[in-house]
Amino acid sequence: MNEKYLVVNCGSSSLKFSLYEMPNEAVIAKGYIEKIGLDDSFWTISYNGEKITGKKKLDNHKEAVNVMTSELVNNNIIKNMNEIKGIGHRVLHGGEIYSDSVIIDDKVLNDIINMTNLGPLHHPGEIDGIRAMIECLPKTKQVAVFDTAFHQTMPKVSYIYAVPYEWYTKYKVRKYGFHGTSHKYITNKMQKLFNKNDVNLIICHVGSGASVTCVKNGKSYDTSMGLTPLDGLVMGTRSGRIDPSIIKFISDESGKSLDEITTDLNKNSGLKGICGKNDFRDVVALINEGNEQAKLAYDIFMDAIIKHIAEYYFELDGRVDAIVFTAGILENNTLIRENIINKLSGPINTYINKVANDNIGYGHDLKEGIITTESSKVPVYVIPTDEEVMIVRDCYRLVKEANNN
Repeated sequence: MNEKYLVVNCGSSSLKFSLYEMPNEAVIAKGYIEKIGLDDSFWTISYNGEKITGKKKLDNHKEAVNVMTSELVNNNIIKNMNEIKGIGHRVLHGGEIYSDSVIIDDKVLNDIINMTNLGPLHHPGEIDGIRAMIECLPKTKQVAVFDTAFHQTMPKVSYIYAVPYEWYTKYKVRKYGFHGTSHKYITNKMQKLFNKNDVNLIICHVGSGASVTCVKNGKSYDTSMGLTPLDGLVMGTRSGRIDPSIIKFISDESGKSLDEITTDLNKNSGLKGICGKNDFRDVVALINEGNEQAKLAYDIFMDAIIKHIAEYYFELDGRVDAIVFTAGILENNTLIRENIINKLSGPINTYINKVANDNIGYGHDLKEGIITTESSKVPVYVIPTDEEVMIVRDCYRLVKEANNN
């Protein structure tokens, strides 16, 4: 029997959602509400090829949830909210407590609240969204799907920083990793493709946020993001890995506070910091106009990806079943995929299949496939990620398990 499940992803001033029919994983409707807390709040819902739009001031996430539920019912997308059997919430940080998704109860919600210090930019909006959905549907099971959970299989050698060990034991300073729901989705897909569980993969999730994960024997072994999503690769607005002494140096030289510098590193760095544009398409457009800083940003961005692939290639002793490109930039930009593979070709004997590469991605019928030659030692795949379907799968699984107990 088909049932309806909702996936909710809340930001500080936004609410994104998708309504699924399960277990066939069909998307019934999806939408987003933006500028919550501001005078010009608005929303868009896609259903049956049509768009439902509206705007009015929404003071908080509870009001946004009321708009979402009203629109779903008033437009006959569902008869009433009791049709929804489970709600999956994307939650940034599960710390060391959660290595899998979990049904939300008072303890889980308190744990999420207590981990706000690890996810200060994300958790407040996520907590508001969870509370609003619980208030709206108190009898419907709510599930937290943690972005860090997949990486809890990392060994200590991968996640412990070389800082005073008390920082870990007392303050839980360690590498946690993020984009775990995406990396798990790709791992599961490649396990099915290769028909084995113990796959060795290097997964490059590169969009506005970016991370590379080393999957060893089907489990996360290492990943580029750290205590927060700021570490690792150069990203749209994030610096990625830097010398930590830069923070004090800039504070001394400029008089900026730690909060101001942290904001700069998260929101004014990366591609944006180098050339003024954080959207990769805009960076490429500037390069085509001859902008040297945009070309520099592109090269630094690409170089960071290559260095992490190389690091994990050696981590896996060269026994790599596949390198996988996923998320917005690597799913769609043929040029950077070709440039990365060409840089890797000599060291790991992997070569671009230009025809295949040029025919996968945005504007093409093919969205996935192998983009390297048959003679390549390590095949490179383009596979679109689907974090929302992973959330709804976990939600469906846990709700069914709970109902059967």
